[in-house]
Amino acid sequence: MNRVAYLARLEAARLSALERRGAARREALEVAAGVTETVALSEARGARFEAAARRRGERDAPYRRQAGLEWLAAKGRLSQAQKAAGERYGLCFRRAGVEISIASTLDVQPGGGSATGAPLSAVLARAEARVQAGTKLALYRRRLSDHDALVAACDLVCGQELTPREAAVSEREAGKLEAVLAVALDLLAAQS
Repeated sequence: MNRVAYLARLEAARLSALERRGAARREALEVAAGVTETVALSEARGARFEAAARRRGERDAPYRRQAGLEWLAAKGRLSQAQKAAGERYGLCFRRAGVEISIASTLDVQPGGGSATGAPLSAVLARAEARVQAGTKLALYRRRLSDHDALVAACDLVCGQELTPREAAVSEREAGKLEAVLAVALDLLAAQS
């Protein structure tokens, strides 16, 4: 191989590497712009995010969406007792709402397993946990006297983890929802 051909190949390889790096850099910038746009749109709808701490050498820190209770507690609008009561309510709400499919008798395999791979005992344990969560959720709702506004506030902010602004149509409604939620959480915290 002559020297000119060798140098031409080296130059072609260098240019190809530069082109790949440039393409990767453009793609990273486009992804970052897309993430920024998505976060901005979600924040405009009322979602709250916190940027994770940057590690050394990292350009952009990932975002983590704040749940409604976290956001209210971070703003100092909830006491620790209210937040704990809301977390208990939310956990029961999410567990009770999970649809767990119990396999039909045709689906159960000899040896205690199901066709989906989960042992029958695990499927039954999840179903039992769902029933217990539903019972506890009903108890929490009775503590709220099954009041529609109190239950709805807890369902939206504690259960669905929405911020008051995400759950309401206006700032005024968000303020009302926050006030109703505070009353509901006081009732739940007092009886725990």
